[in-house]
Amino acid sequence: MPKVKLDAIDRGILRILQEDGRITNVKLAKGVGISAPPCLRRVRALEEAGYISGYHAEVNAEALGFGVTAFALVGLDSQAEPDLLAFEELAESWPLVRECHMLAGEYDFLLKVTAEDWDSYQTFLTTELTAAPNVAHVKSSLGIRTSKKIAGVPIST
Repeated sequence: MPKVKLDAIDRGILRILQEDGRITNVKLAKGVGISAPPCLRRVRALEEAGYISGYHAEVNAEALGFGVTAFALVGLDSQAEPDLLAFEELAESWPLVRECHMLAGEYDFLLKVTAEDWDSYQTFLTTELTAAPNVAHVKSSLGIRTSKKIAGVPIST
């Protein structure tokens, strides 16, 4: 992946796309002060360089019947690289696990789990997560509400 040296226009493109991934190229170009053809070339270059890793729709979990968000702090018996990779691979296979972060400190992983209800989360916890190989302990915290949720990173132009 060739890296692109980012200028103010590139950072503007990234900032705008991060806020609205469905914006048209014409509106995006106008937003950064260039014409549409070079804007499209820049977007393609940013994608090829790995600055843009994808586009998605943000769906309403509650509207789809997923009313519980829990955060599970997971400690493993072994932190050997093959064991860490095996756990990450297993977490990837669990549909309820929406995010998996390796941590430094007391716990090895933080999982964001979305479930239909508390019973569904408990079933996942007891039959999948705590039963997984190498899992020593799990500490769960139930999400009450989300007061801030911003995708991406703060991009200055």
